[in-house]
Amino acid sequence: MSKYLIIIPTYNESESIVDLLHRIAKYRADRDPGSISILVVDDNSPDHTADLVESLHMANVDILRRPGKGGLGPAYLAGFTWGLAREFDFFLEMDADGSHLPEDLSKMLDASLEADLVIGSRWVPGGEVVNWPKSRQFISKMGTWYAGTALQLPYKDLTSGFRVFSRASLESLPFSQIQTRGYGFQVEMAMRVHDLGLRITEVPITFVERAAGRSKMTKEIVFEAWKMVTIWGIQRLFKRQ
Repeated sequence: MSKYLIIIPTYNESESIVDLLHRIAKYRADRDPGSISILVVDDNSPDHTADLVESLHMANVDILRRPGKGGLGPAYLAGFTWGLAREFDFFLEMDADGSHLPEDLSKMLDASLEADLVIGSRWVPGGEVVNWPKSRQFISKMGTWYAGTALQLPYKDLTSGFRVFSRASLESLPFSQIQTRGYGFQVEMAMRVHDLGLRITEVPITFVERAAGRSKMTKEIVFEAWKMVTIWGIQRLFKRQ
């Protein structure tokens, strides 16, 4: 039986994390309780998100406490490292703010049996976004278009944070060489898995704008992603010549 680890990075997500964990627990009870575990990776949230999760005493929910706000990429890499040491077979990324629906987990996990990276996509047929203004949709689509064009990657939602990695894909990646800390991490990971010649598939998901808490997106995070994609694109262009 395959073992899945859902990794949820948190920083000041006390308003949404409890509901999300209960919804995942319901899904897990209906599927196979013993095959799915959850790891909350908390960056020392001032609102005591980690303490709140701990107070729930939920089965198969662990907390990895980090000393401070270190960014999305390092949080996921810490979660991957934790899970790889505990013999999990698949590693699922999921946002803490409720934007990724537990109701979409089945199609993600089912697809992972035939792929090394499953991307939950908003922009493939069947995917949708809820409560996002047209301006946010445009920015997201343009971000994926730019990354896909610069890096010559054929995927429709390179910035999606709802993903499943196989153990083999993560064991093949040099974590120490990962360069991005913010949302550019998602683009970098897809690029690196693609360059290894591993199989990547996209499945449609419904993305819902957060109902509580504050977005962690900043101009600095956007600039980091744009800068690194541009650098990688130039490097890949010269390699092809």
